[in-house]
Amino acid sequence: MVISVVVPCFNEEESIPLFYREMERVRMKMGEKFEYIFINDGSSDGTLSVLRKLHVTDSNVHYLSFSRNFGKEAALYAGLERASGEYVTVMDVDLQDPPELLIEMKQKLEEQSDLDCVGTRRVTRDGEPPIRSFFARMFYKLINHISQVEMVDGTRDFRLMRRPMVDAIMELSEYNRFSKGIFAWVGFETEYLEYKNVERVAGETSWNFWSLFKYSIEGIINFSDAPLNIAFIGGLLSWILAFIMMILIVIRTLVFGDPTSGWPSLMTVILFLGGFQLLTIGILGKYIGKIFMETKKRPIYVIKEKSE
Repeated sequence: MVISVVVPCFNEEESIPLFYREMERVRMKMGEKFEYIFINDGSSDGTLSVLRKLHVTDSNVHYLSFSRNFGKEAALYAGLERASGEYVTVMDVDLQDPPELLIEMKQKLEEQSDLDCVGTRRVTRDGEPPIRSFFARMFYKLINHISQVEMVDGTRDFRLMRRPMVDAIMELSEYNRFSKGIFAWVGFETEYLEYKNVERVAGETSWNFWSLFKYSIEGIINFSDAPLNIAFIGGLLSWILAFIMMILIVIRTLVFGDPTSGWPSLMTVILFLGGFQLLTIGILGKYIGKIFMETKKRPIYVIKEKSE
């Protein structure tokens, strides 16, 4: 049996040798053949040189090198596209995805014939900034309320999938990708292994609060039309409120001869409605932008160099 290991890399020259050594130790325990597929996502350090050396020493190590940084989602898609194993796993190279879990994941798939995927989820977020952990939990609560697919809190991209599930994922060739949502959308029977958070073994993460925030916005837009509904309902309520206020002002003027005056109150209403209109236009713009990128039919990634 061949297990394909898809590993996106961005400035990970220090982590790759440690990851490879640990994975080889796990491979010897499992007694299986690993097909490594490393994706160099436009790294600016020596990541590509390290991958070239690994490929020379081990013919089971393959790599793709993008012409620039296309993002982790593009790297995942490229790796899954080239994975040929009966089982396919997606892992982070920084060893925050414990390789030892692969042994238990494979056992579960072999013991349960109706199981298609074994995923992982963190039960703790030790080592993360509290503000990031808080917003991560809020994101999962929000997305599960407004989306048609359920995303389990704390889930990682790290999972072991059977070939039919991987083939189904590759049918979704959309340009705007959000893997956690795609994994859930395709369905298939999935079971999760829980583990405590693990710190990076080397290097620094490229994910900061702002990049994670933008990533969460992408997930909401890609898998829910709730923001559009909110914009519509908010606009409708604002119109109804403005219409009622207009009637009250007219009646007050006719009955009491007391025309409405006051610069502060006027500016407050104008700024409120103006701000809400800009917010609504922004929401519409995000969805239109997604449509624009899909219709351009640009490739999800561009390869500059590959091992074969």
